[in-house]
Amino acid sequence: MSGSIALVLRLAMVAALYGFLGYALYTLWSDLKLHGLQAPARPVTELRLLVDSPSMKVERRFTKPEVVIGRSPSCDVQLNEKSVSALHARLAFHHTQWWVEDLGSSNGTRLNSALVSTPTVLTDGDEIRCGESTVRVRLETRDSPADERN
Repeated sequence: MSGSIALVLRLAMVAALYGFLGYALYTLWSDLKLHGLQAPARPVTELRLLVDSPSMKVERRFTKPEVVIGRSPSCDVQLNEKSVSALHARLAFHHTQWWVEDLGSSNGTRLNSALVSTPTVLTDGDEIRCGESTVRVRLETRDSPADERN
């Protein structure tokens, strides 16, 4: 008789332990979900690109979180040069910063004359070279007056 009571007590302890663990995990999950919904959306810092290529000189402004540079018509910044790959480089906004990344281009992407081998943080005034084209980066900050951004 005492053996069956010990078995029942053990099963009750196991059930209580699993119940406690399940409740703790549910509480953590719901708390994370609540904080995720309440997290303020970080606005994308405006990106100005001053494109200087043999075929054009243009300024483009972007407020979306990803900009693709390349020869393809689907690119946000299209560079019509043979030395530029179809999808050459990506500029992406995450962790409150703009980053540049080479997309496996044939001739490589250069940032301030250094070859980009890993995603690299961009700063205001950086120059990105794709083939014969130079793309100058201007990052718009909210606390700098408009006349200082030129």
